[in-house]
Amino acid sequence: MASKVFSSTIRRALTKPQSAFTRRHHLSTAAAATTSATTTADDELAIVMKGVRISGRPLYLDMQATTPLDPRVFDAMNASSIYDYGNPHSRTHLYGWEAENAVEVARIQVAKLIGASPKEIVFLSGATEANNTAVKGVMHFYKDKKKHVITTQTEHKCVLDSCRHLQQEGFEVTYLPVKTDGLVDLEMLREAIRPDTGLVSIMAVNNEIGVLQPMEEIGRICKEHKVPFHTDAAQAIGKIPVDVEKWNVSLMSMSGHKIYGPKGVGALYVRRRPRIRLEPLMNGGGQERGLRSGTLSTQQVVGFGVACELAMKEMEYDEKYIKGLQERLLNGVREKLDGVVVNGSMESRYAGNLNLSFAYVEGESLLMGLKEVAVSSGSACTSASLEPSYVLRALGVDEDMAHTSIRFGIGRFTTKEEIDKAVELTVKQVEKLREMSPLYEMVKEGIDIKNIQWSQH
Repeated sequence: MASKVFSSTIRRALTKPQSAFTRRHHLSTAAAATTSATTTADDELAIVMKGVRISGRPLYLDMQATTPLDPRVFDAMNASSIYDYGNPHSRTHLYGWEAENAVEVARIQVAKLIGASPKEIVFLSGATEANNTAVKGVMHFYKDKKKHVITTQTEHKCVLDSCRHLQQEGFEVTYLPVKTDGLVDLEMLREAIRPDTGLVSIMAVNNEIGVLQPMEEIGRICKEHKVPFHTDAAQAIGKIPVDVEKWNVSLMSMSGHKIYGPKGVGALYVRRRPRIRLEPLMNGGGQERGLRSGTLSTQQVVGFGVACELAMKEMEYDEKYIKGLQERLLNGVREKLDGVVVNGSMESRYAGNLNLSFAYVEGESLLMGLKEVAVSSGSACTSASLEPSYVLRALGVDEDMAHTSIRFGIGRFTTKEEIDKAVELTVKQVEKLREMSPLYEMVKEGIDIKNIQWSQH
């Protein structure tokens, strides 16, 4: 009976239309104010946190860091929390069977999204664990024959750090440079492959600049040389069409909270034919085919599965909607400001990631001035650093421009009102900072500041 109730609740969650309340619930205070005729005193809306006073909840445009939980995912997780409280690895009673069934349904949902078999999906805590498991696990398993890894200079920190860890163990790593548009040079990749290359790891959609690598071509090169191909697809799945067969990937890392699902859950796709072998990071009860020991969180896995199913159903609509908002944001900023540069290819990128640099503006001041807009200067894993983004440096972006980069993340629940407000606030802050910039004043007067010989005192 419990399973039937749970199944019907899941179906209702998946088919429930997006109500006006649902959309409004995700609006920031600042955006809601632009759509409401009711005025509220600033003091009533003011928020003070970490010493910063904000007039209301900021606009949320940091979708690459994380996405808000879709209410339909929440409904499914709620139902699972009530009815599926058994241990999914308990094989001797009904409660364990119900929880196991819920996990297996989610496994099917994740697999369908990427064109895989459910038997090839391994649940774990997120993309960081998946990347570590893939990179270290493959090389450790084949360590007697394979000593070389190829990756790019613009990978996520957890891939780069996993490669550095392998270097400390005696493995060799080639860090491929990228072109000025952020894309990998395919001939350079081909030339880098050696007889002892055990893995190629290249991110599908870059988390900082949103560029989409030529996945099918990379997969074809790896297949020709019989080298396993791993990709971090955390920023790709559910947003663009992903097919593990077309891409010819051997391993793929995924995350729940990047596609309006819960945090703390992700998956690793591990190809069965031809079979890819890897050593697990931890030992224990041998769950997930021995590749990831530990009791699964049924509710989080269910949420991840429902998020994948929703993404599959709504991908085409989301893609068109987000593309329209991206154009609205970029055109709105460029109509009022000069010296705005898009970082990364505009032809091969995910529309929900727009990384912009603003010339003649001090980057930290710009970010602090945009306290009413929740944006980032780069990866959430490295945004605490005041150093310019290593991704932008790899593209050859000048250090001063790299320091002024802002990543705008647009998603399913972003509204036109929020985009218009973000444009207004960004333009206002950039103009304010440029008024205080002697360099910008010199440029307006026609002086080529790059050719000036600055004297030392």
